[in-house]
Amino acid sequence: MPATRITLEESELPRQWYNILPDLPKPLAPVLHPATRQPITPDDLAPLFPMGLIMQEVSTDRWIDIPDEVRDAYRLWRPTPLHRALRLEKYLQTPARIYYKYEGVSPVGSHKPNTAVAQAYYNKQAGIRRLATETGAGQWGSALAMACRLFGLECTVYMVKVSYHQKPYRRLLMEAYGAAVYASPSEHTRAGRQVLAEHPDSPGSLGIAISEAVEDAATHADTNYSLGSVLNHVLLHQTVIGLEAKLQMEKAGDYPDVIIGSCGGGSNLAGLSYPFLQDKLAGRRPDLRVVAVEPEACPTLTRGQYRYDFGDTVGLTPLVKMYTLGHTFVPAGIHAGGLRYHGDAPSLCLLYDEKIIEAVAYHQNPVFEAAVTFARTEGIVAAPESAHAIKAAIDEALRAREEGRSRVILFNLSGHGNFDLQAYDDYLHGRLVDTEYSQAEVDRALAALPPLA
Repeated sequence: MPATRITLEESELPRQWYNILPDLPKPLAPVLHPATRQPITPDDLAPLFPMGLIMQEVSTDRWIDIPDEVRDAYRLWRPTPLHRALRLEKYLQTPARIYYKYEGVSPVGSHKPNTAVAQAYYNKQAGIRRLATETGAGQWGSALAMACRLFGLECTVYMVKVSYHQKPYRRLLMEAYGAAVYASPSEHTRAGRQVLAEHPDSPGSLGIAISEAVEDAATHADTNYSLGSVLNHVLLHQTVIGLEAKLQMEKAGDYPDVIIGSCGGGSNLAGLSYPFLQDKLAGRRPDLRVVAVEPEACPTLTRGQYRYDFGDTVGLTPLVKMYTLGHTFVPAGIHAGGLRYHGDAPSLCLLYDEKIIEAVAYHQNPVFEAAVTFARTEGIVAAPESAHAIKAAIDEALRAREEGRSRVILFNLSGHGNFDLQAYDDYLHGRLVDTEYSQAEVDRALAALPPLA
C-alpha cells in the first residue's frame, strides 16, 4: 500500500529560497511611486522596509540563502508533511493520485510563518522596534505576532472588521503572543477615520487595513510595515513549501500533473508551485498545470483587469501592475477572509496573463461541501481559504474518473480551520450565503483605477 505520509528529516530543510523573477517569461512591469508615478527606488521603500527585504524584493538572483536564525525558527514546525489522500481517492472512486502539502502543523496553523519569521528577523537586524501589519482572517496577523515575539519585536495588527468579529479566537491568539489588535477601519489612524467618516458601518477590507498599517509605519520612526502576501520577497520566503514538496514527491516516486492552491494575494499558491514552475519555464515539464482558486465574491484573476493599481484603499502604497478589482473594492463578508483582497501578486499575475497558469472561482457553499467531504475522509478540518483548493482538487479528481485517466494532483492545504468552526456551523445549518460580486460593482470599482496602462 502506498505511504500516506511522506516526511523529511530536519537536515533536509531547504537552505535557500527560490526566486522565480529571473525565470519569468518577461520582466515585471516597474513599481511606480504613488505621488510621482515614476519607478520607485530602494530609498523610496526605506521608510517601510529594512534594506535586507528591499534587496530581496528586486533581486534577480535565482537562489537566496536562508539565514541560520530563520532556519532555526523554521525547525519549530518544518519540514511539513506531504500526505497522499488515499481515503479521499477511494471515496471519489477516482484513478487520480491526490497529494496535499499540509502547512497547518505550524504553531499558528497556517503557512504564514514561513515569511513572518524571515521578515521579523530582517527587521530585528535593522534595529526596528515594532512592526505594523494588516490581516483578514487572522492567519497572517497571528503569524507575525508569533514571529515578533520570537525576535523580540512589538506588533500592531489592523484586522478587517468583519473578520475581527467573525473570528475572535484568532484575535485572542494574536493577543496571546503580545500583539495589539484593532478592528479596521479604526480610529487609530487618519486613513481609518477617513473611511469611517464616509462609511460608519464599513465592514472593512484588506485594502483599508493596509492603508492603516502603512500609515502607522510611515509615521513612527521605530516602526516598519510588514505584508503577508503579494510582494516578491513574501512569495520568495514561501518557496520552502514547494522545495520540500519536490523532494517529497521524488521520494513518493511521483510528479504532479496539476498543482492547486487557493489564491487571495498569491503567497501559498506561489510557495507551493513556483519551484515546480521552474521546471515548466525551463521546458522540462511543459504540460504541468497550475490552478489558482479564488472566491466568486472576490474574483480578482477571473474577472479583474490587468492594470496598475494601489495595493491599499487610500492610495498610500506604490502602484503595481496586477489583476485587480479596484482598490476601492469592499468585498462581501465571506468566511474566507484571507482571500478577500482586490489584487494579486505581480509575478503571479504576469504568469496568468501569459497563460502559464490558470484560475477558477467558486461560491462558498460548494467550497464548504468539499471541505466537509475532506474532513470526513482525511480527518482534517481545513481553513475556509484552503477549502477552495480542496474543491478544485476534488473537481480535478472527478474529471479524471469521468475520463478514465489517471493524473497526479498536488494541492496546498495551507491551514487548519480549528478557529473557523463558526463558518462550518453556518454551512451545516444552512446559513451560508453565496455572494457574487456583480458586474455593476466590478465596473464601478474599476472606474476608480488610476489612469495608467
